[in-house]
Amino acid sequence: MNASLSPETIDVAAGIIVRDDGRFLLGRRAQGSFYPGYWEFPGGKVEPGESPAGALSRELDEELGLRVGRLYPWLVRTHDYEHARVRLHFFEAAQWQGEICPRVHDALDWALPGDAPTPMLPANGPVLKALALPRRIGITHAAALGAEAQLAALDHALQAGLRFVLIRENALPAAERQAFTKQAVHRAHMAGALAVVNGEPELARETGADGLHLTAARLVKSSSRSRPDFAWVGASCHNRAELEFAAMRGLDYALLGAVKETATHPGGETLGWEGFAALVSGLPLPVFALGGVEDGDMETARLSGAHGIAAIRSAWNGAEN
Repeated sequence: MNASLSPETIDVAAGIIVRDDGRFLLGRRAQGSFYPGYWEFPGGKVEPGESPAGALSRELDEELGLRVGRLYPWLVRTHDYEHARVRLHFFEAAQWQGEICPRVHDALDWALPGDAPTPMLPANGPVLKALALPRRIGITHAAALGAEAQLAALDHALQAGLRFVLIRENALPAAERQAFTKQAVHRAHMAGALAVVNGEPELARETGADGLHLTAARLVKSSSRSRPDFAWVGASCHNRAELEFAAMRGLDYALLGAVKETATHPGGETLGWEGFAALVSGLPLPVFALGGVEDGDMETARLSGAHGIAAIRSAWNGAEN
């Protein structure tokens, strides 16, 4: 296509306004606008000289009467409409004040990912699945703890609210790995948590896991642009190229690290939060920070663009991984 005929790219800032009960705000586009009757996350066009965060703060005030405090950078997704290419910068509004008043939309709704009203604006719809991801991933290491100790720690963490478990037990013998994985998946499901299996699609299917987690080597080994056939698929990544490949394959999430020094690799090379933020900037998929992180790092992680944190040791016993 001739570059002169390429659609104009319009930058738009969109806000995930969340209540204490976990529901987020959607607005229905009024008659006389593009896609009337479609639901969307509130926000608007980034004007010349504005940052996306600044534009969102202005738009939420103008559209809803909300004054936002802290904004967490999240995803950046691009969608081609008939009239333009829209690049949406999504933020979560962690703090906001004001009595919501619809000044642009003809209806508002507080929704959860599984019960959002339809139809959703095409550029906004794919974000719903990402919003269903919990903010913390616990990564098992039964080979080090012992299977029974790890299962006991898993039960405790699930009772405390953990809702995403990555079962990564390649060091266990095959029979032990299968038995442990079956138990871990069952216990996660009993608690309403997601459970994904690292690197072994057949084991994930046999044990009824929710998805598959790919190693970085397996992620880049395949030249296919398609993703494995699981409800949830993620990957471990170490650089921008791997993250972009995960996004190209349509994966649901990625892990990126090591952000901080870990007990298993003291003195090893780390990204730091500034390096992490630079690598995840502008990506369309959620990325979890990995490596030396614990619950106390959640705020810094979110401000650095992470969806949340993934941890090994600190997920089970409070020690840094």
